[in-house]
Amino acid sequence: MDNFITKNKVPKEYLHLFSRQEISAKTALLEEGNVATHMFYIEQGCLRLCFDDNGKDITFQFFFEDEYVASIESFKANIPSLFTLESIEPCVLYSISRKNFQTMLDTSLAFREQFEEHIFHRLIFYQKLFLSRIKDSPEKRYIKLLENNPQLLQRVPQHYIASYLGITPVSLSRIRNRR
Repeated sequence: MDNFITKNKVPKEYLHLFSRQEISAKTALLEEGNVATHMFYIEQGCLRLCFDDNGKDITFQFFFEDEYVASIESFKANIPSLFTLESIEPCVLYSISRKNFQTMLDTSLAFREQFEEHIFHRLIFYQKLFLSRIKDSPEKRYIKLLENNPQLLQRVPQHYIASYLGITPVSLSRIRNRR
């Protein structure tokens, strides 16, 4: 918990609202279609958001240390999630329930502002992702990934990266060989 405290991600008076958990790789924290009851802070590890497209597993975002993740629309509105949240590698997480999270938002202006900033950055990420899928070639998306998230290529299996880029693993291999 000390590392969690030093990151200033949560005011110390709210740490008791979080539960620490260690999970193995390929653990589903939320299944597509279920309602999100918890938000997660990643102390160690990597998670991905994905969905099923007629039997095809599509990855559309990765999360690493010091990030919060949840199916925000499901968590906030109590509706079924549009995606699955799954660990890629063993993780140490801190989870918080919807009720406890709301308590933090209602009673800590600093945390509310931090969360609003987080949501704003996620919106920007999704806008860039959307535009990139429309205007950039797979190779250009790969180059941007190398520039912006080099650790991703060291920690995430190739087939998830290919899915994220919207290409097959074979196409990703060809792009990597040209680089």
